[in-house]
Amino acid sequence: MQKNIILYSASALALAGCARQQESKPNIIVILADDLGYGDVSAYGSTTIHTPNIDRLGNEGVKFTNGYATSATSTPSRYALMTGMYPWKNEQAKILPGDAPLIISEAQYTLPKMMRAAGYATGAVGKWHLGMGAGQVDWNRPVTPGAREIGFDYSCLIAATNDRVPTVYVENGQVVGLDPADPIQVSYEHNFEGEPTALTHPGLLRMQWSHGHNQSIVNGIPRIGYMKGGEKARWKDEDMADYFVGKVKGFLSENKDRPFFLYYGLHQPHVPRAPHERFVGATSMGPRGDAIAEADWCVGEMMACLDSLGLLENTLIVFTSDNGPVLNDGYRDGAVEMQGNHDPRGGLRGGKYSLFDAGTHVPFFVYWKGRIQPAVSDALVCQLDLFASLATLVGRPLDGKEACDSQDLLPALLGESTRGRDELIVEAQGKLAIRKGGWILLPPYGGPATNLTGNELGNMPDFTLYNVDADPAQTTDVASQHPDIVDALKSRFFTLTQGYYKAEVEEVELQ
Repeated sequence: MQKNIILYSASALALAGCARQQESKPNIIVILADDLGYGDVSAYGSTTIHTPNIDRLGNEGVKFTNGYATSATSTPSRYALMTGMYPWKNEQAKILPGDAPLIISEAQYTLPKMMRAAGYATGAVGKWHLGMGAGQVDWNRPVTPGAREIGFDYSCLIAATNDRVPTVYVENGQVVGLDPADPIQVSYEHNFEGEPTALTHPGLLRMQWSHGHNQSIVNGIPRIGYMKGGEKARWKDEDMADYFVGKVKGFLSENKDRPFFLYYGLHQPHVPRAPHERFVGATSMGPRGDAIAEADWCVGEMMACLDSLGLLENTLIVFTSDNGPVLNDGYRDGAVEMQGNHDPRGGLRGGKYSLFDAGTHVPFFVYWKGRIQPAVSDALVCQLDLFASLATLVGRPLDGKEACDSQDLLPALLGESTRGRDELIVEAQGKLAIRKGGWILLPPYGGPATNLTGNELGNMPDFTLYNVDADPAQTTDVASQHPDIVDALKSRFFTLTQGYYKAEVEEVELQ
């Protein structure tokens, strides 16, 4: 892929920065989809799925062909987004159960804290998966610490994932609709006496599990973890998209007269895929495809709301995904059988849980109507870099100690330059690899080639080198042809990951 490099003098960038600070501060929205692959949106050329609202952000903004999450799973990539730090530096930043404590320190400087200090109203809506409370959570009382303690003025969230208990909405630290006479109990160790599970009462299921996901049943769907009580507070899966769209619209309307920062965590197309009946049959790919169509509708509703409020031309929108795609992630919902010719990886290799490129190489668009000109950029950018870049945009530059792994790539994000970061460490369940320029080096790891989802994990017996500019599908290991490049990348990798790289990493058991 040809590199077009635009050179900027230091003085020109300084003048541009001053001009931006004199402008009125833009509203900022970060939309993070869940398990959406590089090939799952039609903006990247897929002809098997239609995502017009998401495509608009890419086709009318900057569409990055080398946009990355830090990690191939949810919790760590979200940790990086909020903190500007590589998640593998925090051993707690791994896939969390639904009752995990908050893994971001209340004392830590975070993206929402920075935005709040810059005079922004801050809100978080949708999927969270960063932990809540301090351990042994009592869901019948205000849950703290949580989103507010790391910088969000308003929040309405699901604690973890839609396949994990507790299956309730938590708004500003309080479970929504809870009946005090029917308290919630949650355990990830043992069931509560008399409570049905997928193993004891399979006749209650309307969705079958394939691996894990055989514990408490909510809405006829088996989940991970055990839950009792809170019947009136439990969500209905098919209504989740509408519920969160309503909360997004409410936040936008309430803060239309002041600058705001909104984190919108879409739950689609994570399992269990239970789109509203309006979207059933919207694609030929079953519930997974229909859930993507529903996610596209959510983006369209948000855009329409911004337009109706007169905010669209003063709102910067980032759209991306927390990690790569997965088809069979614990339920028999036809995702594999109904895939057809659709390639959720977009020609890349691997997917969720994988150290191969499709694990972290994700959709990445930046849109700002009238401010950003449509462009396709091959700059290497990461969600990690949003912290430092947005800090510059809103006039709160970092001091070098804060968000220490985040790089200021604002010119690239605004389409003013195609210069991105030089290198990136990516992570998949504790395993690390390095991308530098068009090269990806996978260190050796023990373990199986694939997991229960069928996704390749990237466990290679020796150092493996790929030129992803020439070979995006990573079909050919060229390490033996470029020993000098292997040695240089090994040296850089060990320098950046000193004390963190382990050749033997315990395989995470999928639940």
